[in-house]
Amino acid sequence: MENKSKNTFNTRLGFILASVGSAIGMGNIWMFPYRLGQNGGAAFLIPYFLFIVLFGYVGLSGEFALGRMTGTGPIGAYDTAMKTRGWKGGKFLGAIPLIGSFGIAIGYSVIVGWVLRSMFGSLTNQIARTGAEAYFAQATSSFGSVPWHLIVILLTAFILMRGVTKGIEKINAVLMPAFFILFFIIAIRVAFLPGSLEGYKYLFIPDWSALLKVNTWIMAMGQAFFSLSITGSGMIIYGSYLSKSENIIHSSCMTALLDTCAALLAGLAIIPAVFAFQMDPASGPPLMFITLPKVFSQIPFGNVIGTIFFLSVLFAGITSLMNMFEVCGEALQKSLGLSRHSAIALASGLIFLIGLFIENEARLGSWMDVITIYVVPFGALLGAFMIYWVLDTKIIHKELNLGAGKSVGKLFTFLSKYVYAILTVVVFILGIIYGGIG
Repeated sequence: MENKSKNTFNTRLGFILASVGSAIGMGNIWMFPYRLGQNGGAAFLIPYFLFIVLFGYVGLSGEFALGRMTGTGPIGAYDTAMKTRGWKGGKFLGAIPLIGSFGIAIGYSVIVGWVLRSMFGSLTNQIARTGAEAYFAQATSSFGSVPWHLIVILLTAFILMRGVTKGIEKINAVLMPAFFILFFIIAIRVAFLPGSLEGYKYLFIPDWSALLKVNTWIMAMGQAFFSLSITGSGMIIYGSYLSKSENIIHSSCMTALLDTCAALLAGLAIIPAVFAFQMDPASGPPLMFITLPKVFSQIPFGNVIGTIFFLSVLFAGITSLMNMFEVCGEALQKSLGLSRHSAIALASGLIFLIGLFIENEARLGSWMDVITIYVVPFGALLGAFMIYWVLDTKIIHKELNLGAGKSVGKLFTFLSKYVYAILTVVVFILGIIYGGIG
């Protein structure tokens, strides 16, 4: 079960930054600030932090450990887990989270294409001249963002073809610190806007009564779960590139901490600016592609601020796509016997070709709803039960304890088997009922 691949992370920091890069995405930027303000402000942070700790400590750790133990992606990892019980069907089950990663990669690459287009629109002041609504409408029409979409695909593929150390690790080591620095610059600038105080009130004045509402806990759980990129596939593949000497629990907790910092920083950069100009802090694409460009247009040197904003979001998008593409590429390498370059090229080509036909916003929305409400949560559910119920407790604990200063014990067993695994079922069911909670 030892990972024989030469494609491994050189340092713990490189691994953590790559994992953080995978976790930080659009949910941190266009969903978390809105959910925070709408569900009790600072009071929302209490259940959110509780779920982040649980999902980071148990969920991320389990996926990293399964990947490192098997040295492969979800198909091979699930097959190995099933065989420890003498069961068949592991490859079939492992294909489900793989399909989830493939499906998200298709839709996400389109959205990151919109981000790239908006960055150049801010840089050239084209958004201001055209109008934010019209500029976004152009991008989200059928075949409205083809060249930007293609650039994103090619850029991601190029990075991955350089391998784990020279590609994934090296690029994340640059892009992730840059993301935090750029968002920090925006947050500082926004703090000096007249009226920004109302945004901070929206974010942080606690409404303790919200803790008595079931929806607050459901939304906090969903936001935490999906924010950490627990999908039953992506973090497994990164774990497969991890040295046996690394402390998985520590790396998981650091990933969860930095992802949470990114979400809070996004809130500090976005919401006060929106309130300063008395605009609607709605969530989703309208916030990022319409509301914020309107805000930037009213700020001195707003095109510079807008360019910095979209550049930082581009960094978050590319680092997330790298993980999704890597899962797909690794599966093609193992199943078809392709070289790394050929596998990445094939995966990228398929992702681009299918994505071409869902560039229209309505089609993309329907596509992402199916993938994020049904496929991905079910894949995460499978991963949780594969790791903590199919695998013998002693097997997964042995892997988790490698490189760790302290061994996991009975508390970890209880949290993993009877809390975390059960909550993945709850997340899946509630996601269907609510039409998405992540």
